[in-house]
Amino acid sequence: MSDRSFKDAYGVLQRHAETLRNQREPNIDELLGIVNESIEAYKVCRTRIEAVEKALEQALGEAGLGGDTAER
Repeated sequence: MSDRSFKDAYGVLQRHAETLRNQREPNIDELLGIVNESIEAYKVCRTRIEAVEKALEQALGEAGLGGDTAER
């Protein structure tokens, strides 16, 4: 799943959340697959978010806009 984009991985999480919300009775036979795929999708999302945060911090730092914005 690491080749997936953030959008694809987030879509997986949304789809699985919707599936679980709409079940009247849990389908235990599918649960492990849903959980494993959701974990992988979460990792993709987390990695992409961390990369964007780091890039933003670097860009803002280079522009002289870094630091704690709460102090401003």
